[in-house]
Amino acid sequence: MARVQIGGVLRAPRLRALTWIGDSIAKVHAWVTFVAAIGPHSARARSFGSFGDGSIICFPPTAIMNERYIRIGTETMIGPHVALSAGMVPGQECLSNPVVSIGDRCLIGRGSGVVGHFSIWIGDDVWTGHHVYITDQNHGYENLDLPISQQSMPEAPVRIGNGSWIGHGSVILPGADIGEHVVIGANSVVTGVIPSNSVAVGAPARVIKTLTAE
Repeated sequence: MARVQIGGVLRAPRLRALTWIGDSIAKVHAWVTFVAAIGPHSARARSFGSFGDGSIICFPPTAIMNERYIRIGTETMIGPHVALSAGMVPGQECLSNPVVSIGDRCLIGRGSGVVGHFSIWIGDDVWTGHHVYITDQNHGYENLDLPISQQSMPEAPVRIGNGSWIGHGSVILPGADIGEHVVIGANSVVTGVIPSNSVAVGAPARVIKTLTAE
């Protein structure tokens, strides 16, 4: 019998058995990932404010909270390990509806978080890289008698215009107003207004290029 070195000597029959087990586990994982995704016809989708045709939330999500305040357009993909939240605790009555609105044909990258308290509006055809964080509320720190975790700042609406691209690892903070057809470079922190047809990078993000038809 032939022997194969994989962290030690394995006989061929044992290697074939381990390969079969590994392939089987991979197939089960792929099946679970497929059937557990949230699509427009799944029971979980009905708890959202709206959930468009052709859209999907890939399995597994990190967290989904207060879906009735979250609206998702058509043909939008939200990657695995993404957090979608309206408010801070399950069952919270929010002041606005929707709190989080994601448009048509969007892509929210793996490991990202969209955490709204008042208003996060993401337009159509917006794509993000992995591990992007978008929020409309931040922690305060001015009161030295309270832990920072117990202090919060007033919400400030966040808007991301149609056709924009948010690079890997970027953070979109309260009050960010990103125009249409904007590129936000990887690992940028957006705190204010970024005009349409711009490229912005850095922390805080600054416009480094304006795009024109020419």
